[in-house]
Amino acid sequence: MKTKILLGAALIAFASQAGAADLAAKKKAAAAPAPAPYFLFSDTTISYRFETRAKEPAVYSPVQKNVVSLTHFDVTKWGTNFVNIDYLKSNHFDPADGTNADGANEVYGLYRGTLSGNYLAGKKTFAMGVIKDVSLAFGGDANTKDTTFGPQKRLIVGGVQFDFNVPGVLNVAVLAGKEWNHCGFCTNAGMTTSPEFNTNAHIEVNYMQPLAFTGLPLKFSGFTNFVTPKGKDGFGNKTKTEILSDNRLTLDFGKVVGYQANKIDTFVGYRYWLNKFGNDGKAPSAGGAIENQIYVGAAYHL
Repeated sequence: MKTKILLGAALIAFASQAGAADLAAKKKAAAAPAPAPYFLFSDTTISYRFETRAKEPAVYSPVQKNVVSLTHFDVTKWGTNFVNIDYLKSNHFDPADGTNADGANEVYGLYRGTLSGNYLAGKKTFAMGVIKDVSLAFGGDANTKDTTFGPQKRLIVGGVQFDFNVPGVLNVAVLAGKEWNHCGFCTNAGMTTSPEFNTNAHIEVNYMQPLAFTGLPLKFSGFTNFVTPKGKDGFGNKTKTEILSDNRLTLDFGKVVGYQANKIDTFVGYRYWLNKFGNDGKAPSAGGAIENQIYVGAAYHL
C-alpha cells in the first residue's frame, strides 16, 4: 500500500511538472515575435498626367500628351523592385503612321531591381559613413509606338547602386547599358532599320524629400539620368550624351481634405530632357531633341 501511495504521488508530481513545462512552452511560443513580413514596404499606384509641351525628335511643334501610368515599388530584406508602365497618347502634332488624323499611341515599360550587398554579406558590411548600402542593380526598358518611325526600344542595364544615409531617399546607380531599337525611316543605303547601339554608361540618380517644414503633407521627388553616347543611330549619326531630369512636388490631397492619408496625390512636375534619345539637340534636323516642360497630374494608391 505504501509503495502504491508513493508511486501515485510520484505520478502526480511528474504530471504537475509536465503540465508546468507544457504551460511554460506555450507561454514562450506565444511570446515569440511574429515572423517579419515579406514586404517591408510596398506601394502600387495608378496615375494620370497631362504634358503641356512634350517634344519628339524631328517633330518641330510642342506635343500635348495624356499619360496613364501603373507604378509599383517594393522593399524586401533582399532588395527592391520598381516597375513603371506608361501609356502615352499624343495630339496630332505627333501623328500615328505619318498622318494628321490622330495622335500617336505609345507604351513604355521600365523595370529596375536591386539585390542588397548588406543582405548578401549577412551583416552591414557596406554601411559606412554616409553610405547605407551598396547593391547589385539591374533592369531594362522596352517600348513600342505606332508612328512611321516605329521605335521599339529594348534596353538592358546592370551595375551597382549606392544608397545614402540621408533624410528621405537618395540613391545613385552606376550602370552599363546595351540598347537595340527600330527605325522605320532608315531604308536608304548606309542606314539600318534595326540599329544596335554600343554598350555605354548610365548614371541614374533618384531622390525624395518630405517637406514637413511647410506644415503640409508635401514631398519633393524625382530622378536625373545621364546616358553617355552609344555609337551611331539608324541614320549613321553619332549620338550625344543624354540628360533627363524629371522632378515633381506632390501633395497628399486625401490627407488635406480629411479623406485618407497616402491614398490620393496631386502633383506638378518639371522635365528637362537634353539630346532626347541621344539625338543632337543643336542639329537643325533634330527638331524636338530638347524638351523643357511643366506637367500636372494625380495619383491613386491601390
